[in-house]
Amino acid sequence: MFILWSTILKDLRILARDRVGLALMFLMPVILAIVIASVQNSTFELVNDNKIPLLLYNEDGQEVSAALEEALGKVGMFNINKPAGIKSSAELKGMVNTKTALVAVDIPSHYSDEVLRKAKEVSRKALKDLEIPADSSRLYPDSATGITIYYHPVLQESFRRSIDGGLQSALQVVQSKYIVKSLYHSINNENIPDSLEHQIVVNQTPVRSIAVSKSHSQGIPNATQHNIPAWTIFAMFFIVISLGSSVVREKLSGSIIRLRTLPTHFGLALVSKQITYILVTFLQAVVIFSIGKWLFPEMGLPALNIPADLAGLIIVTIICGCCAASFAICVGVFANTQEQANGFGAVAIVLLAAIGGLLVPSFAMPSSFRYIMQLSPLHWCLEAYYGLFLEGGKLKDILPNIIPLLAITILLQLLSLYGLKRKNLI
Repeated sequence: MFILWSTILKDLRILARDRVGLALMFLMPVILAIVIASVQNSTFELVNDNKIPLLLYNEDGQEVSAALEEALGKVGMFNINKPAGIKSSAELKGMVNTKTALVAVDIPSHYSDEVLRKAKEVSRKALKDLEIPADSSRLYPDSATGITIYYHPVLQESFRRSIDGGLQSALQVVQSKYIVKSLYHSINNENIPDSLEHQIVVNQTPVRSIAVSKSHSQGIPNATQHNIPAWTIFAMFFIVISLGSSVVREKLSGSIIRLRTLPTHFGLALVSKQITYILVTFLQAVVIFSIGKWLFPEMGLPALNIPADLAGLIIVTIICGCCAASFAICVGVFANTQEQANGFGAVAIVLLAAIGGLLVPSFAMPSSFRYIMQLSPLHWCLEAYYGLFLEGGKLKDILPNIIPLLAITILLQLLSLYGLKRKNLI
């Protein structure tokens, strides 16, 4: 035990002198977490809180187009701006081209006349099917009643579809309103009462939106909840730069030969390194979680909500640290130079992060990658953390994620042991 403790102290002193390694393990993930959480938080706010800026040019100026403007406002996703001084749709397109706005809507002239004509045509056909006499002295040909939407090309397809959905909803409300008015007037020869019109057109079946979580919480996860666990895992596995190089350095410096002259062996040195760096990974998690909890609110970002199951959080963090240390040891054992350990380790972590869901969400990956991502230890680390942070689960709920992570850790340890024996290091 004394030898192990002395070796741990030695590794801590060596680590304290590795300023580049400390910067990679602590400073880099903190910067990544702050930058990416800030960028993604803007997207979250745009989707969840803010309204989409929308330029509106109304060439019609009559009752129906005014009703459409009101319906667009009631959709709840648009911040309508009617710029003064616009005299043509070409000027409206120019404002979109110059990125004054990314979305613009042009309501054409005679839009109200077309909607009313279409409403009368629909009501006439409906009364004909019901065999109710209707005024057929005039037949209204089908005409395309529509508005023009201008998008800037930088908008993604999914974002454009959500905007289209909101506009279609407003158009449907307006057109249904005037069809109901026309039908009522044709049947009763009087205008529809406002109360009945509101009941028919506006009254809808309520839809409840409930976030499904293991803790039955109704809160919506924010950008911090998504990014802090991901970049904590990234930081943990980046100890491969420092730990892998340390293992290679001791192999090349002859430390192993000197250890053979003492009543100890290189395996004990590797155990001490793993213990040291598991403590480092735990400290990384504490630092990054603390920044998310207390520093982010001071920066205008959402605070990190620590899971209720603190014991589960600690256990998951330790297991993730064990896996990261095992990976770094494995790289150091098989690498012949520090350059090999640093180069392969850094590239491997980025690749494992990409296929593991840290850089690209797992649900956005093609189906062929769903099986490949299960080979990445970072994927299981992320799923375990998300089970606690996003789903509000407990340790028993994330066991299906912990078991594969433990299996990968054991496999890495066995590979390291095989490499040590193959190279006659133990």
